[in-house]
Amino acid sequence: MTTVTPPAGRAGSVRQTPASQVAQPAGPAEVTMAAALNRALADSLADDARVVVFGEDVGTLGGVFRITAGLATRFGDHRVFDTPLAESAIVGTAIGMAMNGLVPVVEMQFDAFAYPAFEQVTSHLAKLRNRTKGRVALPVVIRVPFGGGIGGVEHHSDSSEAYYTHTPGLRVVTPGTPADAYRLLRQAIGCPDPVVFLEPKRRYWSKETTDLTMEGPPIDRAVVRRPGTDVTLIAYGGMVATALEAAEAAADEDWDVEVVDLRSLSPFDDQTLAESVRRTGRAVVVHEAAGFSGYGAEVAARLTERCFHYLEAPILRVTGFDVPYPPPHLERLYLPNTDRILDTIARLQWEEENA
Repeated sequence: MTTVTPPAGRAGSVRQTPASQVAQPAGPAEVTMAAALNRALADSLADDARVVVFGEDVGTLGGVFRITAGLATRFGDHRVFDTPLAESAIVGTAIGMAMNGLVPVVEMQFDAFAYPAFEQVTSHLAKLRNRTKGRVALPVVIRVPFGGGIGGVEHHSDSSEAYYTHTPGLRVVTPGTPADAYRLLRQAIGCPDPVVFLEPKRRYWSKETTDLTMEGPPIDRAVVRRPGTDVTLIAYGGMVATALEAAEAAADEDWDVEVVDLRSLSPFDDQTLAESVRRTGRAVVVHEAAGFSGYGAEVAARLTERCFHYLEAPILRVTGFDVPYPPPHLERLYLPNTDRILDTIARLQWEEENA
């Protein structure tokens, strides 16, 4: 795995040089999602002395996936530090810090490890601004490595996005590419609202040749990753790359597939999605989480309400199955893949249209 390791500094010191003044590689370069996230954290720490990064093993070790590698050395252990194995305490501490002027960025070591902190997230983090009539903002970012694809056992491969998107008061975002990982994390840290930042761990080592820049769509907008005319394929996080692979394969079947990367799960970008589906007349939603009451159900409902008279077929979903996450040797059977997506596209009543 490739990570960006910032230059070592004196322990306990704070480097205040803004990221914009730090020498960066000229022109596009190949970067992994892990490196892009590391760079986003480093640039945010350099630009704003209020930003602090903490969680289990994020300091000396640099995180289980080494996303925070080198940050404690560069910025000091009072700005990047380890915590006890107590997720509820991590989020509770972040809430108190934010109430007193800091910008905490905390890491839940794995998706399902975040559940002990769920009460803090839903009862306090999501509600305090409303409870105080807007007087208290909580600019907290909760980084959650989520989803499968790494051969992890249960508690290490959950897709828990629907729990968070069902909670008013939270923003929920997830990147699908390395460039967007950098942009979205910088935007999340700069946002005055609490943000649950879901990192598709299966894509940490995916590579892209790009400039890491803040330029691009705002935090709450979806993007069209591949234009098409026949069907809109909707994905997010780790499934964006899978959707793009399926779209390429669909060309052999004479289907011109448009791929939309949601990026922001809450709030939802109705405009971009509705415009796409009205153009194509068909839609398929892809996600790793179980299908029943999954996030795709909300996407299908919203698009049906807004695009009903444009639809040539019912909106379909390709999801994980309604079972607990399987052991590693069965993971490939559980996760959506190109074949399952193509089979679903084939069910979109093409024959009736041609009859």
